[in-house]
Amino acid sequence: MGFAEIVDLLLKLWPLLLLQLALMVWALIDLLRRRSTRTLSVPLWAVLIIVINFFGPIAYFLFGRVEQ
Repeated sequence: MGFAEIVDLLLKLWPLLLLQLALMVWALIDLLRRRSTRTLSVPLWAVLIIVINFFGPIAYFLFGRVEQ
């Protein structure tokens, strides 16, 4: 795979990459503002949000976030 193919692939995938980045930033900001979670510790949620693309932030919003 050459440089041109990689650039073409990135141009096609940029909306997904942007969505993933936005979810990750939103989840991390929400996590730091709340300071408590339902299930795992805050540092562990931060690692999961950063390491597991798409599913980490979604899992946090579904299972870790404390409703106020």
